[in-house]
Amino acid sequence: MASKPATSATFSFFFLLALAVGSNAGEIAIYWGQNGNEGTLADTCASGNYDFVNLAFLCTFGNGQTPQLNLAGHCDPSVNGCTGLSSDIKSCQAKGVKVILSIGGGAGSYYLASAEDARQVATYLWNNYLGGQSSSRPLGDAVLDGIDFDIEGRTNQYWDVLAKYLSAYSNRGKKVYLTAAPQCPYPDAWVGGALQTGLFDYVWVQFYNNPPCQYSGGDLSNLEDAWKQWKSIPAGKVFLGLPAAPDAAGSGFIPATDLTSQVLPAIKDSDKYGGVMLWSKYYDDETGYSKSIKSDV
Repeated sequence: MASKPATSATFSFFFLLALAVGSNAGEIAIYWGQNGNEGTLADTCASGNYDFVNLAFLCTFGNGQTPQLNLAGHCDPSVNGCTGLSSDIKSCQAKGVKVILSIGGGAGSYYLASAEDARQVATYLWNNYLGGQSSSRPLGDAVLDGIDFDIEGRTNQYWDVLAKYLSAYSNRGKKVYLTAAPQCPYPDAWVGGALQTGLFDYVWVQFYNNPPCQYSGGDLSNLEDAWKQWKSIPAGKVFLGLPAAPDAAGSGFIPATDLTSQVLPAIKDSDKYGGVMLWSKYYDDETGYSKSIKSDV
């Protein structure tokens, strides 16, 4: 009889060990929407390369402006031309891929003028992209999984308020995931304050176009120093954000072999490590980057 508990204990140990190993496996997030030649959203998810797809971008909102979605060459929301994406979104979600609306971006007109303005933007996002109701949902009746804050200018005010209002909608049923794409200099100039709310599930830090904190020519020190700061934030998981091709950014591209042999081994031991974010699907198609790194992420 004594051997039975020992066998059970041994099984439990290896089961927990397997869970621990599996829990540190990384995921890949991709941005889709800014190039009409990057394939459909449905095909993007069907590739099996991605766990998150950020739809880029809701580029105009706040401060009394009429919100505008810009999906480049894919469809024209001004004539209800993007409602057909609803079936693609549902197809992605059926495969376990989270589809998130990215607000902001490097260009566009967005600004939060007050806490009340933030509340109104949150209400708009809930009713038009999340679990609310509207007669003019730009992407049809599909319910997105969350909102990505890709705030790269304009103001650093009230993003924490917007995050709080959006997070509160999780109490109405389906969880609203919150993600962000800050620059790697810490703390981020625009959403650094919002990230301290502890409400963000995933933070894909842009380790590119910022030489003081990115990998360069075999030198890991700048990236590692920045990573140590980022892994201290009160967020669920932190992702290493990278360009998927040399021409996807001004600087910061890491060859896949360098990433898997040098960079990832240096940061994967962190309990905050979530995986890799890539800009963008169009450039990933050029290089096959996500496919080449997937087993090592």
